[in-house]
Amino acid sequence: MKSHQTAQTMKPATAAKKLGVYLPATPAEFQEGVVSRAELGELQTNPPQWLQDLRRTGPHPRPVVAARLGVSIAGLARGGVTEALTTEQIDALREDNPDWLEKERATQAEVRKETARLKEKKKAQED
Repeated sequence: MKSHQTAQTMKPATAAKKLGVYLPATPAEFQEGVVSRAELGELQTNPPQWLQDLRRTGPHPRPVVAARLGVSIAGLARGGVTEALTTEQIDALREDNPDWLEKERATQAEVRKETARLKEKKKAQED
């Protein structure tokens, strides 16, 4: 007996997360529908104009904002950034370089350094 293969679909929120865009900024038809894996693949390889614009100018979701600023999502929250930001707002924050941003970047650098140290230690123990 053969089972019918159905296209796997995902909620718009999941698709937006995979595309790295802020769901409320996407078109209504994207927000209200479901996205198949094939459609997601098509959006990733041939992004429509709305997706290109969102990726370029935002608003961007917090994970993207955090990555562009070089801090963690928790660091954003500690700095008082709880909403999506546009590219212009991110650039302004970089330019202003408030104390909290400088501190969070230093913290993130320490975390990365410690992670690399632990990885090397584990590798040395395995050898």
